[in-house]
Amino acid sequence: MNATLDLLRTRRSVPPAMLTGPGPTAEDLAAILTVASRVPDHGKLAPWRFVVIEGEGAERIGAVIEAAFAADHPEADAARLAAERRRLAQAPVVVAVVSRAGPHMKIPDWEQVLSAGAAAMNLVIAANALGFSTSWLTEWIAYDRRILDALGLAPEERLAGFVHIGRATQVPSDRPRPELSAIVTRF
Repeated sequence: MNATLDLLRTRRSVPPAMLTGPGPTAEDLAAILTVASRVPDHGKLAPWRFVVIEGEGAERIGAVIEAAFAADHPEADAARLAAERRRLAQAPVVVAVVSRAGPHMKIPDWEQVLSAGAAAMNLVIAANALGFSTSWLTEWIAYDRRILDALGLAPEERLAGFVHIGRATQVPSDRPRPELSAIVTRF
């Protein structure tokens, strides 16, 4: 095996609560985002973009998340509200991958959505290749218009997910993976 295949074969998501600093430097993050943008992109549309959330930005969006959750769940106690506030502040850096898929005369929106997913996966792989651990999540906040508006998403944009990046304090055991015989057919 080579190093790339070893990385792909052993890469594992680490929950945000198990991620700590130091996070990527500005140079690391530029390298990660550059690799993330090198994906199949029919028509050269760049049907995705990135929102970097860290530091004070994580605190600002945390307040929005907490307020939205409190409005929808008035029974929530202080501990739950605090957890919601920290949802995007556990890892040192979170990158929101935004899908900008839309109508195009030659490029179906499905291909544009897939390109956004590929950008998110390249982001995960690039961060892991630099020695970081990651977790790509959506959760309720990826579908809540109040949160999307606060992050600056246009009405037609959707969130492909939040990629949490940091250093693993521990790595959970691997989950069962499907046997090839269960997922591969030959035509």
